[in-house]
Amino acid sequence: MELVEESPYRFRIDRHDPMRVPGVVFASRSLLPDAGEDRSLEQVANVATLPGIVDASYAMPDVHWGYGFPIGGVAATDVANGGVVSPGGVGFDISCGVRLLAADLDRDGLRPRLDALMDGLGEATPRGMGRGAVWHLSNRAELDAVLRGGSRYAVERGFGVERDLHRCEDAGAVGDADPARVSERAIERGARQVGSLGSGNHFLEVQAVEEVYDDTAATAFGLRPGQVCVMIHCGSRGLGHQICTDYVRQMEKVMARHGIEVPDRQLACAPVSSAEGRAYLGAMAAAANYARANRQLLTDAARKVFARVTGSRLDLVYDISHNLAKIETHGVDGARRALCVHRKGATRALPPGHDDLPDDLRDVGQPVLIPGSMGTGSYVLTGVPGAPAFASTCHGAGRVQSRKQAVRSERGLDPRAQLEARDIAVRGASRRGLAEEMPAAYKDVSAVVAAAEGAGLCRKVARLVPLGVVKG
Repeated sequence: MELVEESPYRFRIDRHDPMRVPGVVFASRSLLPDAGEDRSLEQVANVATLPGIVDASYAMPDVHWGYGFPIGGVAATDVANGGVVSPGGVGFDISCGVRLLAADLDRDGLRPRLDALMDGLGEATPRGMGRGAVWHLSNRAELDAVLRGGSRYAVERGFGVERDLHRCEDAGAVGDADPARVSERAIERGARQVGSLGSGNHFLEVQAVEEVYDDTAATAFGLRPGQVCVMIHCGSRGLGHQICTDYVRQMEKVMARHGIEVPDRQLACAPVSSAEGRAYLGAMAAAANYARANRQLLTDAARKVFARVTGSRLDLVYDISHNLAKIETHGVDGARRALCVHRKGATRALPPGHDDLPDDLRDVGQPVLIPGSMGTGSYVLTGVPGAPAFASTCHGAGRVQSRKQAVRSERGLDPRAQLEARDIAVRGASRRGLAEEMPAAYKDVSAVVAAAEGAGLCRKVARLVPLGVVKG
């Protein structure tokens, strides 16, 4: 794949048939995927063939191979001009995202109680591949209420406070969710998992604010040096996975009827305005609300442990998804257009002054939460005016090794001992689960963030370091 370097943090893939727009990769040279190991740049070019795509097919600095779309891919299609929605542009873990909570407690005050806190969080956080959840729903009607109401419904039922909703993307729930578009198999998979962490790269991590780069934004977010925080990374569990599976199959069957051809079946899609497109968006929104409720419930469980063990409270900084397609209005060729913006492994990053921000964040922009690989630091960023890629940025460090490769590279080593040698307390993960997520499996998150900032996608606010981690 030939890349043209436009600037130190921006590369272009020139348009050629059947691409409708160019590809644009935001990265430093050291972060570009190895073409021999990772075909994600080929996926960037494939995404550029989607009907109705505007501007460019974008890739963030953490880009790596994914299903159809690369992980770290952003693409917007023009709804009024045949623009499509593609489940592969959202991914299997719909509305997977990150939530950051700030404690009224400093690192030094936590130190003598860290082990007791981690024990409590380990016991209170359902996780892993199997069943188990904070909230045992009584019937289908209650699950439908979760799918429609997301965090709002969880707060109504006592799992949080009203302020939480002001610090959530979409105020805690996507408005056009349609549970009727969710299959019975997806319902079955999700019914007993709401309020659970899952496995893989999902985690609950106790952190401390190590460095602040922007005092004004950090103060608005509620962050200060030395402060203890909790970061939660999880999504829509089996329900979201099944919805993606169901709609990829459905759209494969109808593309010919809509006159659509794609170079990769994993890019199966349908016009946003079609019956199939509307059905997927309704089901996707339901899964997004499930994911927001999921993080809200895990927040409530963590708050109870913090109150019991440390006597401190946890306030929500922000909750943001990084696997979603949203209908948004953006300027294209001098006109405002309704676009279906796919962000897969990419985070919305609204600039200061944006109408969708709560009043107390409008002057500084939206918090953007970037978890590092396990055992490394994480970042809090904010959106900036005039950013490219439809106000989007990276979502994490980005894998450079498959899970199998990561396990092989850790053979003969003890991942838990390595983390504990860094004074990071670990609860609940198997040796294999830890090996899959060790830092060697990922890009350097600091380099990723530097590239995102250098490309004008965002601005650094703070860096957080891990004190303890709960994993499946």
